[in-house]
Amino acid sequence: MSRVAAVCLRRGHHFSKTPSLSIRLLAGLGVEGDGHMGALVKHRYDRRHDPTRPNLRQVHLIPCELFDELRAKGFTIQPGDLGENVTTSGIDLAALPTGTRLHLGTHAVIELTGLREPCVLMDRFQQGLKAATQDRDADGNVICKAGVMAVVVADGEVAAGDAIEVELPAGARQPLAPV
Repeated sequence: MSRVAAVCLRRGHHFSKTPSLSIRLLAGLGVEGDGHMGALVKHRYDRRHDPTRPNLRQVHLIPCELFDELRAKGFTIQPGDLGENVTTSGIDLAALPTGTRLHLGTHAVIELTGLREPCVLMDRFQQGLKAATQDRDADGNVICKAGVMAVVVADGEVAAGDAIEVELPAGARQPLAPV
């Protein structure tokens, strides 16, 4: 069964977030009290280019299985270290299509908007981490493994141990792409 392994948030713009007992998701805004909360883009790079764009990165999720993979490569990674709000267990987030809805706990619902593209800040956190969160498929295309991004569809509290239910989108399914 898929579960929430940890939840994190942090005021202001910082690379890492702080683990918390629970977080509150607000529809159309993101994680209450988090530096990336808002209806319009908050990511520093994106905001400089067009501050009127919608915020498609309200919630950042990473599977804890990635942490296991990174630890095997010599990295020291804990929930929140890579800036995620929700650390998951038992779900292949990157394999889900755009528009997938995840029901977190009793009431919260988020909708996947895309992949998080590894950035240079990862190497500032731990040297070599950016490359370690990228891979290549058989055709040589880059695979981003730094988690997925989502928007909040329905308010709710989310805590470690909460169940995650997957609701796939109807119709044709588009793979997640970097946002």
